[in-house]
Amino acid sequence: MGISSDLLTVRGIAAMKPGESAADPAARGAGRLEVRKLASGELTWYYRYTAPGGDRVRLPLGAGLPLADARKAAADLSKRYQSGERDLRGALEDEQRRAEQARRAAEKAAAAQLERAGATLGSLLAAYAEHLKAAGKPSWREVETSVERNITKPYPKIAALLADEVTVDDVMPVFHRLAKAGKLRAAEKLRAHLRATYTAARRARNDATMHAFSGFRITSNPLVDLEVTRPKEAVEKAIHAAKERKWALTEEQLRHYWRRICALPEPDSALLRFHLLTGGQRVEQLGRLTKHDYDPDRQTVTLLDTKGRRKVAYEHVVPLIPDAVKAMVAMRGDLGDCLFTITQGAQPAGYHNVWERVQAVASAMVAEGEIDREFSPGTIRKTVETRLQAAGGSREMRGHLLSHGLGGVQARHYEAHEYDEEKRQALLGLRRSLDPQAKKIASKGKVGTVTAIKHRRGAK
Repeated sequence: MGISSDLLTVRGIAAMKPGESAADPAARGAGRLEVRKLASGELTWYYRYTAPGGDRVRLPLGAGLPLADARKAAADLSKRYQSGERDLRGALEDEQRRAEQARRAAEKAAAAQLERAGATLGSLLAAYAEHLKAAGKPSWREVETSVERNITKPYPKIAALLADEVTVDDVMPVFHRLAKAGKLRAAEKLRAHLRATYTAARRARNDATMHAFSGFRITSNPLVDLEVTRPKEAVEKAIHAAKERKWALTEEQLRHYWRRICALPEPDSALLRFHLLTGGQRVEQLGRLTKHDYDPDRQTVTLLDTKGRRKVAYEHVVPLIPDAVKAMVAMRGDLGDCLFTITQGAQPAGYHNVWERVQAVASAMVAEGEIDREFSPGTIRKTVETRLQAAGGSREMRGHLLSHGLGGVQARHYEAHEYDEEKRQALLGLRRSLDPQAKKIASKGKVGTVTAIKHRRGAK
């Protein structure tokens, strides 16, 4: 069946055979509606008109349309054609292009809005904790706990605020609550966490490695003016607390402590002896020690110090005097690779493990009048430095032994000397001071065995 001069009807179209086409009649210069039946029986619709150059153009209207809808679409194009819009194909392509651009812009705006909806203060703080964790900073847990305890749980509405719209007024209820409870130190720490979070997020816009902050688009720190000031009573209390933090055991008190930890059952005794005889190193770093960090030839262990702004952990080498090696051997077992342990190597000893045992010894010393207050593992660390200072140990040697004050340009780039021998002699001097009546403390010699690993971490 060819092009019919009769008006298209539903019945007539249904009677068409596959491959046939038909069209509505139309006045000259108006164009017309055309339909074609495919082999599958589906109908495809066109608006057919004559272009200015004389070419016949078929513009597809769609497939499967009802007759009424197809006729309306053709009539709309006919009006445009008769009004002078001769290049309908080009016009429709432009419209389609603009529609596609609008669709993509709408999708992009919707995605940005969805992303922005998730860029809350709570999410930003969580991203900062994740950033610290990925960088190997143990402080990530403190940040996470502080945020959860002081913001996320008690103030979920504040946590849900958009991070780039937060103001000092918004977060002030959090700090009012802490101040009223007298928790000024907690408020100061939380303020520091918030400031550090925004500083890191702002820097992340130009640092591809800080992808944890992707999507936040922080350009400034809205909490830069947030302050936590202390009233007079709090200042006096802080001064007293600072003095308390500097308090250390006397030489006699340290000897009482040494005698008591030597009398403890194993592995508790070995744990505290090793902690003291290595200079009161940070418990978190001792807990990371494995047999691969022990060098039997040099008689040293290598700690990885991640404190501060270091992006790469500093290798902190600690000499082991014979009694420290004995303590290490006493802790070791065949259940795992950990060196600082109370489970025969299966698990590392955590801070709470050391704290509980130090507290038990401190309580016994208070009960016997050997000391007037209890103390912590941190007190032992301060005591070691104080005793070494009193014995004439230089600030440089103490800094290298206890891994602090090593962040300067000179230490980072120019000082290659590791002070191994100076540190070893200082620890031997500490050991002699613990038991001055004993025979000369040996500095070398076989004192026990551990699994021998020939190379330290990082050795080629």
